Amino acid sequence: MSHQAYALEAGRPVGRTQGLRRLTRSLDTLVSGGNEPSVVAARAGVALRAALDDPGLLAPRHCEPAQQRYRPHLVHVHPDGLYSVLSLVWKPGQATPIHDHVCWCVVGVWRGLERETTYDLHEAGDLNPYLVCRRSGIAAPGDVSVLVPPDEDIHRVENCGSGLAISIHVYGDDISVLGSSINREFEEDLVRRNVPVPDAAPLSWRALDRRR
Repeated sequence: MSHQAYALEAGRPVGRTQGLRRLTRSLDTLVSGGNEPSVVAARAGVALRAALDDPGLLAPRHCEPAQQRYRPHLVHVHPDGLYSVLSLVWKPGQATPIHDHVCWCVVGVWRGLERETTYDLHEAGDLNPYLVCRRSGIAAPGDVSVLVPPDEDIHRVENCGSGLAISIHVYGDDISVLGSSINREFEEDLVRRNVPVPDAAPLSWRALDRRR
């Protein structure tokens, strides 16, 4: 369940478009306030939703896809590494693995359509974990979702449309150092399909790790 770091440009880039400068000024203020991650992420979601209306938000080079998999572009990193802004560019059918995150994450769709499927983690005895789909929905331009560990934030995202999809991701850490926001990847064979949702509350993967 390991992951590979993204091949991102070196250093801490600075967003240059007018829309990115407005967004990052708002984010700079949010991360300087000393609030809980859930508060910062929720307010970052509001700022990102407003920014998604700007048709010139991204420079053309941050809208370029890759042939084999979705392509991440590191667009902006806070001078002290307190947050990062990435664009993820997807051709039709390209998808992430099932994964969770190392830090809070805010995602907004800027172009195209994306399907997000979220999962709950359960245990089948003897510490045998499995995943059950919680919900699956389609996000259109302007839609924003917020994910805050250590509450479980396991999901998979894919381009479910017929054209290019581009989403803006704000992460509460320095992705130029980490290389990726992914904490853990989950194999597809952990997903149990066509089963009723268990009565027991979902588990925390991090808590399960501590019990082993």
